[in-house]
Amino acid sequence: MNVTAREVIEAVGAGPAGPRIGAFFDLDGTLVRGYTAESIYRDRISRADIGPAELARAGAAALDGIRNGGAAHAVAETGLAALRGRTVASATETGERLFAQRIAGTMRPEARDLVRAHREMGHTVVVASSATRFQIEPVARDLGITHILCTEVEDEDGVMTGRSTTGLLWGEPKAAAVRKFARAHRIDLKRSYGYANGPEDVAFLGAVAHPYAVNPHPGLRRAADDRAWPVLTLREPRSPGLRAVLGTIGGLAGVNIGLTTGLAYGWLTGDHRLGVNTGIGLSADLALAHAGVKLEVVGADKLEKARPAVFIANHQSTLDVVVLGALLRHDFTAVAKKEARHDPRMLAVSAVLDPVFIDRSDLTRAKQSMDGVVRRLRAGTSILIFPEGTRMPTPALGRFKKGAFHIARQAGVPIVPIVLRNTGELAWRRSLFVNPGTVDVAVLDPIPAGDWPADELDQRIAEVRGRFADTLAHWPKPVCAA
Repeated sequence: MNVTAREVIEAVGAGPAGPRIGAFFDLDGTLVRGYTAESIYRDRISRADIGPAELARAGAAALDGIRNGGAAHAVAETGLAALRGRTVASATETGERLFAQRIAGTMRPEARDLVRAHREMGHTVVVASSATRFQIEPVARDLGITHILCTEVEDEDGVMTGRSTTGLLWGEPKAAAVRKFARAHRIDLKRSYGYANGPEDVAFLGAVAHPYAVNPHPGLRRAADDRAWPVLTLREPRSPGLRAVLGTIGGLAGVNIGLTTGLAYGWLTGDHRLGVNTGIGLSADLALAHAGVKLEVVGADKLEKARPAVFIANHQSTLDVVVLGALLRHDFTAVAKKEARHDPRMLAVSAVLDPVFIDRSDLTRAKQSMDGVVRRLRAGTSILIFPEGTRMPTPALGRFKKGAFHIARQAGVPIVPIVLRNTGELAWRRSLFVNPGTVDVAVLDPIPAGDWPADELDQRIAEVRGRFADTLAHWPKPVCAA
């Protein structure tokens, strides 16, 4: 029986709630596309940190695993041996770096929705995988999962020995670990859920009442058919094809055509500001049209309610700048970190918008730049700021920095939150190309900030970030005209 993510989410929402219900997720091939170990080996190869003999052994074992669903112990032993003599701290740092650089882009969007559905029901959510904690922890943290069952690595005074303290959690040992965890946490497996993709997980899935074969390996597909388990096919992260490449090239051309046309119009009319505003809107519209990107906006009327304002948005992609240009259109500029000044993708936009670049390494210059931003606001120019400070690797919100809120408070203008839901799906932060699709946008009510007491700033920032989180978790429905 084939089921969709939406059907499973609805079933979870209609089922029992509370921490005695478990939701156990496999990692590789389930929460993420492919295998996280591949990212590790690619990284080691790029750094010339792996010998030909080890690479040949790992490749042969991995190939056999792909074809036959087995040979995991050979791969695991090779990987564990490679950790001998390395520190736990260095392995943790590598795991975090590879998550941001590679693994985050392989996370399945609908898997994120499933995890959220279980968390909202108060279920005990667990990642159960044969991978190491270094591979799992960044993914689990991003999804808000605190419980991990994995192949634990032995260390002595922070230096790894190349052995495991748990043995490989593969096949029956993984099922046993799930049962042990359930006993320790008083979880009722007869009402719990399991999600996995490989034939080695038949025992694990058989331990729960609601097993789902996720994008299954042929061996698990056969087992699921034999046992009448539902087969759940999750949407894969978008990979750019020819349409994305051509659309991105056309979009870049559209940006330049729009900006040039706007500046020419300003020169002909003698009104530079009119030319800039014309160019911003036209360039954004042309870029999105060529790329095949449409906007679905909730609360668009709030964009004009309280100008000048400090507009803030969550940040996942270079596509964000174009989307926000199409929304804001006129009489605004942006605040960005100094490093963005030399980004070739931003040169044309920067020449027109004249953004304020902040050197965060120099407090004196940073303060002078902030004072200049306040003067622009008081003169009627709105400001766009990404309070996370950088593009995030996933839709999970980063920490909000204080700069935008200090500026709004000092200038006495409101903050207008703009929540972007899925720009990262169309153009991941490390991608050079934009996939066609629809971007969801929610513009929230303006928030007066001029009367915020200084000693309440942290609390107010947390409240604003909470509004973003709530909106992402419970997306508002469009208001239909009567």
